[in-house]
Amino acid sequence: MKTAQHLLATLATVIVLAFFSVALTNCETRAKAELSETETFDETRAKAEQGDAEVQFNLGWQYFSGKGIEEDDAEAFKWFRKAAEQGHVKAQSLVAAFFLEGVVVVKNEAEAVNWYRLSANQGWAEAQAALGYCYANGKGVEKDNAEAVKWFRKAAEQGIVDAQRELGVCYEYGEGVVRNNVEAVKWYRKAAEHGDKHAQNLLGVCYEHGKGVVKNDLLAYQWFLLASANGEEFARNNMATIEKKLTAEQRIEGQRVATEWQAAFEERQAQK
Repeated sequence: MKTAQHLLATLATVIVLAFFSVALTNCETRAKAELSETETFDETRAKAEQGDAEVQFNLGWQYFSGKGIEEDDAEAFKWFRKAAEQGHVKAQSLVAAFFLEGVVVVKNEAEAVNWYRLSANQGWAEAQAALGYCYANGKGVEKDNAEAVKWFRKAAEQGIVDAQRELGVCYEYGEGVVRNNVEAVKWYRKAAEHGDKHAQNLLGVCYEHGKGVVKNDLLAYQWFLLASANGEEFARNNMATIEKKLTAEQRIEGQRVATEWQAAFEERQAQK
């Protein structure tokens, strides 16, 4: 069984890229809604130069996404930072992500933590999740599992899937919180039901070994199937192992349930 430290290390790259992607995706949705279709680029830039933080953020997004202009990460960062310095919560989180990843700026994890904290303290869930990641992995701050749990929980309660999964890991292995497999399963399930392949695999492991739930090989198989179909490498091995314990009828049933679950999930996503 992997230790919590090993598991977190294994997922670390996935997590930080996911947080970066989530932050950008949420900001893209908001920016698209707020960018005027009739306002010219010059008019938008003029407003940004006059100090309007929301317009500065939107202008940064235009440069980052190449919406109507040539992509320019350096210009994007410039305008995100101007907005961030005025307290714009989403811009603060993005500035942090640029520093954490070293995008058009010298990588500076401590500076990233400073910006994430400003955003997180204003309640921005993606920043809270990222700050939890930084504390869990000692990125720009001294490793502190209790602080990681604090920020993961804040983000998880706002529906951030990566934070839900990581909070489950903390509960399963007693990292920063009293070990509690029932709580671990609760958070794994929340993330798994939102399509997170890592959480789906972890939930399968819980069913396979009866950790926090009644042992159930068929349910374990179903979650391994879903995780494997989503590209989770560990799940492929887990699925192959547990298949040997099931009858042909059970395998068929598990595959049917997993297929139906995935179809229903994709339909829900398409309706959003």
